[in-house]
Amino acid sequence: MKDLVNILKNTRQHLMSGVSYMIPVVVSGGVLFAIAAMLSINTLQGSGAAVTSEGVAGFLSTVGGAGLGLMVPVLSAFIAFSIADRPGIAPGLIGGQLAVTVKAGFIGGIVTGLVAGIAAYYLKKIPLPKAIQSLKSIFIVPLLGTLITGFVIVVVVGNPCAWLLTSLETWLTGMSGSGAAIVGAITGAMIAFDLGGPLNKVAYSTGVALVGTTVAAGENCTFMGPIGLAICIPPIGAGVASLVLKKKFSPDEQNAGVGAIAMGCCGITEGAISYTTADPVRMIPINMVSCAIAGAIAGAMGVYDNAAWGGLVVLPVASVGSYLLCTVIGVAIYVALCAIVKKDYVEKEEVVEDIDISFE
Repeated sequence: MKDLVNILKNTRQHLMSGVSYMIPVVVSGGVLFAIAAMLSINTLQGSGAAVTSEGVAGFLSTVGGAGLGLMVPVLSAFIAFSIADRPGIAPGLIGGQLAVTVKAGFIGGIVTGLVAGIAAYYLKKIPLPKAIQSLKSIFIVPLLGTLITGFVIVVVVGNPCAWLLTSLETWLTGMSGSGAAIVGAITGAMIAFDLGGPLNKVAYSTGVALVGTTVAAGENCTFMGPIGLAICIPPIGAGVASLVLKKKFSPDEQNAGVGAIAMGCCGITEGAISYTTADPVRMIPINMVSCAIAGAIAGAMGVYDNAAWGGLVVLPVASVGSYLLCTVIGVAIYVALCAIVKKDYVEKEEVVEDIDISFE
């Protein structure tokens, strides 16, 4: 029990370990996909397509998409690695991919990383005969750890998650025609909650469906407006905050700031995942509050977005002035909340033990 308490007490350290390995994957995949989105801007209006699958843009979107798809598994694997060393990588990696499969997003990745790490940590402690001791770290612990992690994410988390998503989508679609400010606040908060995860996808997919109907009917899609700008507020806000409020962020997060801003501009909300994962207790509310307020204002102003996408790349098919205004308001709120709520980053010092050398 004492070991478990210590693991949970150092949860932030384990999350930071996962984030440090995930950041290069986020930046590499996200920037390539962002470039593909910019090259595909002509496909946005009316077609419902976000990124073309042909030519240079298609190649970049394929490579970048592969990188983005690895974010959650990498995060989960190295959270587990931080807890249990190498035996935690396999169950963490597989668990992270299962989190993607059951649509649990990066929050599911955090859960599977912790579960895989804790399971592997305790499995390593099981005494085994010397004849099979060598198999523990390369076979027994990864296998049993993967089974435990898979059970948690598939059986315990999967079905409730699917039921919740179906209920939310039905509810959200039913209230899309009234209370524009309320709808904008709700969809903005949903987009920001898990940054590409299941709640995000419910709001986004509903907006995309409505783009297909309203634009086809010759109307502007005001439902998609708050969603489109909420997609870019967390990564742009996190990037700006990391460059302005340097004491609040680690060197790795500061170095990723420009990349996060670029991804936000191109509608890649996952650019904020590394910042959120490092400090979820504070950053998730910051994401949600800033996007909910901006979304409410956008809904009240009738901001529209006629593309099945978000970020600033959709400006040619959006209400430019009000869309930009609401985005700036959201980013300003985001940075202000970081300044107020987020604690200063403290680099963990390595403790070097003194070694007594005796010549007697």
